[in-house]
Amino acid sequence: MNRNAQWYKLSYRWIVYLCTHSFTAFINMKQEDINQLNQTLAKANAEKILTKVAALFPGKIKFASSLGYEDQIITHFIAKKNLPIPIFTLDTGRLFPETYDLIDRTVARYKTNIEVYFPDYKQVEEMVNQKGINLFYHSVENRKLCCGVRKTEPLKRALSGLDAWITGLRREQAVTRTHMQAIEWDAMHGLIKVNPLINWTVGEVEQFIKKEGIPYNKLHDKGFPSIGCQPCTRAIEPGEDIRAGRWWWEQPEQKECGLHKS
Repeated sequence: MNRNAQWYKLSYRWIVYLCTHSFTAFINMKQEDINQLNQTLAKANAEKILTKVAALFPGKIKFASSLGYEDQIITHFIAKKNLPIPIFTLDTGRLFPETYDLIDRTVARYKTNIEVYFPDYKQVEEMVNQKGINLFYHSVENRKLCCGVRKTEPLKRALSGLDAWITGLRREQAVTRTHMQAIEWDAMHGLIKVNPLINWTVGEVEQFIKKEGIPYNKLHDKGFPSIGCQPCTRAIEPGEDIRAGRWWWEQPEQKECGLHKS
């Protein structure tokens, strides 16, 4: 059976299970298909993975861009192939000026729209008035609360009604991501999660950015390999892990904001 036939067969099986089986049985069957998809796409490049999932989830898939190196590469592929995959980003209200500038440059380069989701202002006001403007420095619990209000809640709205979403995650990025696959079941959001660059190294990412002239955040040239909110991101020292500058006052195993790991 060729790969296209496999994809159509998988799509049909998912629809049948949704109509005739319990949710638990559907999840079990879905994991079986996810394993098969990962085998089928084991040697596929990122561009082909994106093309396949766009066809598998028409109108039900979006790309969540944090505007890092990896996300800019995925935006490049989507625009290059004119794939029907909407792109969105989260504006927490505390991003670097360079990040906002990159949104403008990316839209201008690729002639595409990047939908921006914001946190609920009432939740932000309540949190800040109760916990303080820089609450995240005082405890892991406070930091996770801030990430929840400014990132997780807007993401839930952005993913509403979808069957799948795409991220720029790579295994090499953090100890919390070493076991991730190209195609996963995201139990936290109840969706398929697609990580087309999961096997890329940081060297491959940087080389591709330069080769294709892809717009990127200028902070990358100033020692910021991973960029989030301004108060929670610093430049790293030579030899430090690439995510050492994110929430640098916490232990590595705690360094997730709730978008990909609770």
